[in-house]
Amino acid sequence: MKTKDLIAELTTRSEKPNFRPDRAAGLARLATFSGRAGDIYDRCRNYDLGADKRTNVSALSPWIRHRLITEVEVLEVILGQHGFQAAERFVHEIFWRTYFKGWLEQHPGVWTAYQADLRGQMISVSKDRRLAANYMQAMDGETGIDCFDAWAGELVRTGYLHNHARMWFASIWIFTLQLPWTLGADFFLRHLIDGDPASNTLAWRWVAGIQTKGRPYIARASNINKFTNQKFCPVHQLETKIVSKQDPLNHLRRSLPNVAQAEDIPPEFLLLVTEDDMQIAEELPHPPIAKIGALATEGRSPMAIGDVPKQFAANALRDVCMDHHIINDNAWSDKLIEDCKRNQAKTIVTSYAPVGPASTAILNAQVDLKLAGIQVLFLRRQFDTIAWPHANKGFFAMKKNIPAILEKLGFKL
Repeated sequence: MKTKDLIAELTTRSEKPNFRPDRAAGLARLATFSGRAGDIYDRCRNYDLGADKRTNVSALSPWIRHRLITEVEVLEVILGQHGFQAAERFVHEIFWRTYFKGWLEQHPGVWTAYQADLRGQMISVSKDRRLAANYMQAMDGETGIDCFDAWAGELVRTGYLHNHARMWFASIWIFTLQLPWTLGADFFLRHLIDGDPASNTLAWRWVAGIQTKGRPYIARASNINKFTNQKFCPVHQLETKIVSKQDPLNHLRRSLPNVAQAEDIPPEFLLLVTEDDMQIAEELPHPPIAKIGALATEGRSPMAIGDVPKQFAANALRDVCMDHHIINDNAWSDKLIEDCKRNQAKTIVTSYAPVGPASTAILNAQVDLKLAGIQVLFLRRQFDTIAWPHANKGFFAMKKNIPAILEKLGFKL
């Protein structure tokens, strides 16, 4: 079947992902999509057919971002059905997220610089009426650019956007509307269910021509027209004469930090579950004496977080931790110390949180925890330990090593 005929068929199907915040919903979505992860995904993934027609993409990122389901679980299902060659394009997309996380983990200064620039831009907004007005129009979907305005509304309403729409949106924000890229990245991070410091920050840098220097992503009316199946065609509305943005800083690379091994975990410990990995309990050699959950969603931004991502993270963590205590703010130390005393624990075990709000919160708490005689042990999944070191250059350097990474993880290709 020709691609245009396949797209025509897909547009007749209604399939709106049920972003229910639990593992069962993620596994159900994986089962729904898995049969289409081969040829259909390869040919049709770039089409944004609308929020209620997600037949051509997985829409698994909300569950993977919180590790309600894991990359390995997804790969087991997809490779089991299609094999590597048939599902290679989808496998690459799984590793794009992995690449971004590994790259930022080795260049944490990029996240720090992004936050500093964001604070500066917010001061500029408070002082510049024209900038403030343009900024509000963009977030409210009132720019007069139909596609952009529709995506702004969809983002806030659903907490999700097609990946191609994210790139178009970011390009229009930066180059047509001439708004600071950090304000746009913040807008996404505040409203995306799958809002991830690494994927979000580095993707916006990439669109701006910073991450891959001198190679910005240009949103073109013809491309939008084609891949929205003629729904939008912003002719003469988009800026195409583009100059890349610049990063004045040189972000040094660091080695990946060491982590604890299973044999380092004592018989009695408190398990800390964060929104970065809600299934970390499956990695433990033996059960904890108690479990505590901690949210860091508010740490994504100095501004208010959207209700959709905030409720997804909170309800998912509540489901995972059940009746156990949950910390709802970024000041974790006092409540962690209280829980350790209540359960007579001197060790906290938690997942290794990548650069971002959860990592910042636990590292800030460590000073007080150490003074209270409590040690924190970080567990990093084998998937991350094997894959992240390959994220030291561009993505295509990692892509060449994907078969070797998969084989090291135990997949037979």
